[in-house]
Amino acid sequence: MQLDMTKGRPVPLMLRFMLPLLLGNIFQQLYNMADTIIVGRYVGSDALAAVGSTGTIMFLITGFAQGITAGFSVVTAQCFGAGDGEGMRRSVGNGMTLSLLVTVLLTALCVLSMGGLLGLMNTPEEIYQDAYRYIIIISWGLFATVLYNLTSAYLRAVGNSRIPLYTLLFSAALNVALDLLFILRFSMGVAGAAYATVISQFLSGLLCLFYILRFEPSLRPETQDLRLNRRDTERQLSIGIPMALQFSITACGGMIMQAAINLFGPSAIAAYTAACKVQNLVTQGMVSMGQMGATYAGQNAGKRDMGRIREGVRAALRMDTVYSILAAVFMILTIPYTIRLFFSGDVTPLMPYARTYIWISALFYIPLSYIFVFRNFMQGCGYSLLPMLGGVVEMLARLLFAAAAMGLHSYGLACFCDPAAWICAAVFLALSYRKVLKKMKIDWGCLQE
Repeated sequence: MQLDMTKGRPVPLMLRFMLPLLLGNIFQQLYNMADTIIVGRYVGSDALAAVGSTGTIMFLITGFAQGITAGFSVVTAQCFGAGDGEGMRRSVGNGMTLSLLVTVLLTALCVLSMGGLLGLMNTPEEIYQDAYRYIIIISWGLFATVLYNLTSAYLRAVGNSRIPLYTLLFSAALNVALDLLFILRFSMGVAGAAYATVISQFLSGLLCLFYILRFEPSLRPETQDLRLNRRDTERQLSIGIPMALQFSITACGGMIMQAAINLFGPSAIAAYTAACKVQNLVTQGMVSMGQMGATYAGQNAGKRDMGRIREGVRAALRMDTVYSILAAVFMILTIPYTIRLFFSGDVTPLMPYARTYIWISALFYIPLSYIFVFRNFMQGCGYSLLPMLGGVVEMLARLLFAAAAMGLHSYGLACFCDPAAWICAAVFLALSYRKVLKKMKIDWGCLQE
């Protein structure tokens, strides 16, 4: 089920690889939404606000894991494109060992710092205990997040986006079933939602690992490949750490924005959380385009085919422009209805908060989509520093508007944190992409245009 994207017409290949990614990402968001919907409808709006208030912290944790494992897999994709089978197996084994070490360190850091983080984010007292209970379980379950992200990233590196999709379908169904069991049957509240997430993700990761060991011999490391190799370690960390930091820095910006939203109370937090869940679902086409771009660029970077990489970027930008317009129209027209999925009672007090955020953010989906294209294509080519700095630009923009929102006590300004970050980062990354192209010409000796 491998897919070689170094030859053939780019757009059909990109769509063929991306569609399973899109379906998988949608189902992943659906089971994240299931957590929120079940908590909101059967535990209460305050419980939903508690889960929602930890969303940016959860993104900080899972984003770091996703970024560093994706960075490890970039090396695998480049070896695949270059036809280096031994290098592929060695990169897989080395990445597994590095991921184990990262998991231990990151889990300890998260568990020790979580209480302080919630305090810094102005988490309201009435939802603090539920928020802490939910996020501490997610922190202890970080091993499940790393396992799934690493194994699925390795499969995508060789063009296999179907198996991660199938395991996500299984995980989504299991997560919903466990949510209902833990929350409705055992009355475990927000803790039940957290346990359901960890268990379903762990089993999904195990399935991907089983597939690699059983059906992907090119990815199956030998015992000696599990020992850390200095050259591979330096290469993987040089890509993986900036990618992980880029996610973390972006998450820090989101935490700053969440701190501003939290000042407006549980109703605003609950409405904002519900609106974000719907938006995250609708914008998964942009995320999938970026994930596809990293693999496409990685494989073609292995062959040093710059012309094909540039052609892929242009095609991705065109597709994302159309997708962004359709997504914005859909969000604006449907938010009065989708918001009701999350609450069992009267949503009238919540609707202004949700509608304000969606109207402000949907108008700027095009620069958001361009971020994923430029960032992931550069990362796929092995250039991670500038994409990481793009995350810094996002964070600074959010910080500026969040400070203004808190100072002026303006919910509208707090909502504009996202669009401001998207615009600034999109401009920065577009300029960075042009700079990377020039550097690639030098590094690759202008082998191909």
